[in-house]
Amino acid sequence: METWTSDAEPGRIPLAHYLWLIRRSGYKIAAFVAVCAAATAIATKRITPVFESIVTIDIDRRGRTDVLGRDSQGSGINDADQFLATQVRLAQSDSVVRPVTEKFNLLERDEENLGESRQERERNAESPAPLKNLRVLRPPNTYLMLISYRSTDRKLASDVANAVAQSYLEHTYRIRYREAAGLSRFMEKQLEELRSKMEGSSGALAQFERELNIVNPDEKTNILSARLLDLNAEYTRAQTDRVRKEAAFRSLEDGLEEAVQVSSQREALRKLTEDYNAARQRFAEVQSKFGANHPEFKAAQAHLEEIRELMGTTEKSVGKRVEVEYREAGARETMLLRAVNDTKKEMDRLNSRSFQYQNRKREAEGDKKLYEELLRRIKEETINSSFQTNSIRVADPARPGRKPVFPNLALNLSLSILLSALLSISAIVILDALDDTVREPEDVARSFGADVVGSLPQVKQWTDHLLALAPPAGLAPAHGSEHLSAYEEAIRSLRNSVLLKDLERRVKTIMFTSSTPSEGKSTAATHLALAHAQQGHKTLLIDGDLRRPTVHTRFGVDNHQGLSGALMEGADWKGLLAKPAVCAQLDILTAGPPSPRKAADFLGPCIARILAEAYQEYDLVILDAPPLLGFPECLQMAVACDGVIVVAKAGETSRKGVGAVIGTLRRIEANIIGVVLNRVRQDMSSSYYYYGYYGKYQSHYSGKRDGNGG
Repeated sequence: METWTSDAEPGRIPLAHYLWLIRRSGYKIAAFVAVCAAATAIATKRITPVFESIVTIDIDRRGRTDVLGRDSQGSGINDADQFLATQVRLAQSDSVVRPVTEKFNLLERDEENLGESRQERERNAESPAPLKNLRVLRPPNTYLMLISYRSTDRKLASDVANAVAQSYLEHTYRIRYREAAGLSRFMEKQLEELRSKMEGSSGALAQFERELNIVNPDEKTNILSARLLDLNAEYTRAQTDRVRKEAAFRSLEDGLEEAVQVSSQREALRKLTEDYNAARQRFAEVQSKFGANHPEFKAAQAHLEEIRELMGTTEKSVGKRVEVEYREAGARETMLLRAVNDTKKEMDRLNSRSFQYQNRKREAEGDKKLYEELLRRIKEETINSSFQTNSIRVADPARPGRKPVFPNLALNLSLSILLSALLSISAIVILDALDDTVREPEDVARSFGADVVGSLPQVKQWTDHLLALAPPAGLAPAHGSEHLSAYEEAIRSLRNSVLLKDLERRVKTIMFTSSTPSEGKSTAATHLALAHAQQGHKTLLIDGDLRRPTVHTRFGVDNHQGLSGALMEGADWKGLLAKPAVCAQLDILTAGPPSPRKAADFLGPCIARILAEAYQEYDLVILDAPPLLGFPECLQMAVACDGVIVVAKAGETSRKGVGAVIGTLRRIEANIIGVVLNRVRQDMSSSYYYYGYYGKYQSHYSGKRDGNGG
């Protein structure tokens, strides 16, 4: 028998345990799933079939929506998702659905199914009329809208779907028509106001033009601007000329040369100067050759004097001319300055009036343009309001369905099988989680940190079980003892687990106890003692349960005197031993007649002495103690023994009881060897799979031996 240790993590249940639970309850799960599937199939067959018809509507968001105007070129707004979502909601509105429900009396059919009275139908006549079987969907990444309707009548389903689609198209047209008509009425009212305003602004402009006495102030402004530029240029030139002539006039005070440079007679004066210089040179030559009375001298001198007089006359004329020109240049400058100032004043006055003129002109033109634009829009809306747009159209009308969409037998069966399987598995797992009993070694290791030193299988027939385990010489084993053989192998595995666990600390005195009665501790103790004695080891079995002794009945020995006699009368316990016939190496100290509570009070000191003496004479001493919970003598026995084995009935003993026993033993510092699970079955846990193979192996081996003449 394998020994389980406490290496498992506390509180963690392995996945293999759940898989084993499913395998163990496989037939229950299959039966439950089969019943649910059959019930689903029957219920599905009894349901009235429902047919579905679908209308496909193409919504061209980029298509033209008007015949005239800017909208006739299509919409450039990138709001396809919002627009399609709006159309889906619009197709389900009461304005679209109500005409269809009234046409096919759909509300009355639904209300009859719901059992509503006529008074209730009349009271709810004004309420919205939704169709529970109507669905409007938009396939992703498309400009399509699907309108579907379900009904038990396939023809009615297609007719209603087509009627809803047509009602939706008509409703969108009505909305557009009402919008256009309302807009036209509003613009016609505004048109009258604009006409009056336009006439007033045009009259004010004409009156202003008459006041200015010009047709176009802009042209006169341009003329004045050009004239002002010319006058400014002329004034600048006159000013420059005046400055130059004034400089020449002022230079007369310093000498004639500067004045001559600016005079108009500077060429004649320059010629006279050259002639004068030539005459002087000629006179100098004549003077050097002739005397004063010589005719050549007199002629040259006369010519020189003539030229000098002519130069003087010319110089006086230049001075007067410079002064006259200076006076004329100043007068001309003054006149041009006056003309420039007058032109500026006239231009400023014209600009001031022109600004007012431009404002009135723009106002008149704006009113006229707005009037013409509004008049054009009224004409466009009047035409567009009577045009039914084709941007929303039926792409594929609905047709009667061939097969019903509900109920779907395959889908219902699949869901039924899946849900019933999940429900049954969940119930099994929940029941397993709610089960507080100890069933497998992992429970003990995980919950209490204790080792499981053995698992004893359940035996169906216990008649003459000791003879079956250890028959006297010459007797064959009883028929059908394969269960007892498995139990015998488990006992031997328990013996090896206990005695070979710690070779350095040899265990020679072992106490068997449990949390409650009838958990198999006496049976386990009895068979362990017998198995150890059959190996030729001297073994002592003590029945320490003074209230309900059972060991003597298992071996068929006398129970007139025993442990209670040694306690109450002080007799030597060795003289009270009984030797069963099944094994010579086994001695039994029975409990004796059931003793009162007083005998249990003397048990502590006496049992310690008996165990100390038996320790020297026997290879193994096994003490069958009463259940630990509620019986105080068990604590004294546990302290006196080398080790304690706790027996728990698999599938019946609660974890709380085993935990209380182990906790109590740990508080008194008793040596807990481990836990033995009794009456285990193969279907309790995946840990007991080998019990099923033992019987097959035993039968197969026996058959081969019989066939060989063994």
